[in-house]
Amino acid sequence: MKLIGRSQRRNTRTAAGGAASAASSRLGWLDALRGIAALSVAVYHLALPFYWLHIDHLPRTIGDPGIFGVMLFFLVSGYIIPASLERRGDVRSFWAGRYFRIYPVVIVTIVVSLLVLPRNHQVVQGWAFDHPLLTLAGNGLMIQDMMGITNVIGVMWTLTYEMIFYFFVTALFVNGKHRQSAPIAMTFAGAALLIGAWLPLGTLTNGGLESNRHLLLAAGAIVVTAMIGIFSGRVDATRWGGTMLGGLGLVLILLNSRSTAFETLMIFATMFAGTVLYRLEHGQIDRLPALLCCGFVMVSGVLVGFMYNRDNALWRTWTESWQSFSGAYLGAWVVFGIGMLLRHRRFPRWLTWLGTISYSVYLLHNPLIHFMNWKLEGRPPFTSWQDRSLQFFGLMAALLVISYLSYRLIEIPFQNLGRKVIKAVNRRFPSALPAARPAAPAAPAAREPQPAGPQPTQAQPAEAVQEAEPVAGRG
Repeated sequence: MKLIGRSQRRNTRTAAGGAASAASSRLGWLDALRGIAALSVAVYHLALPFYWLHIDHLPRTIGDPGIFGVMLFFLVSGYIIPASLERRGDVRSFWAGRYFRIYPVVIVTIVVSLLVLPRNHQVVQGWAFDHPLLTLAGNGLMIQDMMGITNVIGVMWTLTYEMIFYFFVTALFVNGKHRQSAPIAMTFAGAALLIGAWLPLGTLTNGGLESNRHLLLAAGAIVVTAMIGIFSGRVDATRWGGTMLGGLGLVLILLNSRSTAFETLMIFATMFAGTVLYRLEHGQIDRLPALLCCGFVMVSGVLVGFMYNRDNALWRTWTESWQSFSGAYLGAWVVFGIGMLLRHRRFPRWLTWLGTISYSVYLLHNPLIHFMNWKLEGRPPFTSWQDRSLQFFGLMAALLVISYLSYRLIEIPFQNLGRKVIKAVNRRFPSALPAARPAAPAAPAAREPQPAGPQPTQAQPAEAVQEAEPVAGRG
């Protein structure tokens, strides 16, 4: 009997491991895309290869690698984030997972940067030192880029868009409108075409520092109240909380965006188009409407660059020409499309591994570049290709090692802690929400990306699978 028991347990573990491995291979394409995006953004910020090879005109004439990486990340987030919420069917667990996923690495990166880097090589923005409380509160809400508050670290501007996308997804889900991804994506894209150069920027904070404080207090009150409702687990309070978040996000992007209107609107059009592709793959939308939607969003992204990304707009999008925006945007769609077509193939392991650590790569590459510049201060510049190659590959190797350590020592432990916390909360304060909120079954949990560590088994809940990474930035 003992032999039979051991055999059955061994077979159970093997079956569970095989299922997890199969799921991981099915989602390897998403990790691969994240790896490509992270590498593109890091190389773009380093900039050395473009100057060494005398091809610094390429980002201007072909496509900006930063825009490419950002838009590719946004497509991935749009594809997987709503699926994560619908799989859980629990808004409270979704938000707990997001907080434990995003904030720990941000906090550690900022603290370590402040402790290690001198002021004249500090990656933390100077405005943060002049207005520490305002900066801390604004960046703590993670919507600072639309409240006239400087990002603590430049690349964090993209996390604002990620957070507001969570607001929209939550509002749609609690009101039963989450399957309307296609019309929402097309509405955002159409608005970008029509009012991409007209929508006012910084309307709510054009009164200076005092208006920044007022907007921060108002937005903070809305977010805190909404989160109290969501974490209460009550149906009515959760619905009101989600609706408040969606309303706040809409007001901010229409009235107080830091970037151009066409870029802001196209980012959300792109993210919801990524959701449309997810629904197409899982049979939740017909092929023709999905392809029409995605085609319209893709063409709109190219057109708005040609129409509006000129003159003063270049200072807002941090690009050098309309081609740099439009070419990069089109490139992101092409690469995502290729990845989706090859989603049943096995991708190179190093590329999927890079995808698993992409969030740490995104946050840590700029501090590491500042550290390198500090240590090379006063030294003659490298001139030979051997020295330049050693500098570039040495920095990239250090980035990958540090990012992997961050993933293993910060990301995974805090994700595990988040799962324990939400389980304890659910036991102590059971949710009154229905067990299955979506109108139709969402995709099985095994289809979400797997962590590099131990895979879920029968003894581990479905929530142990890794969720989508936050996006990279180019600020």
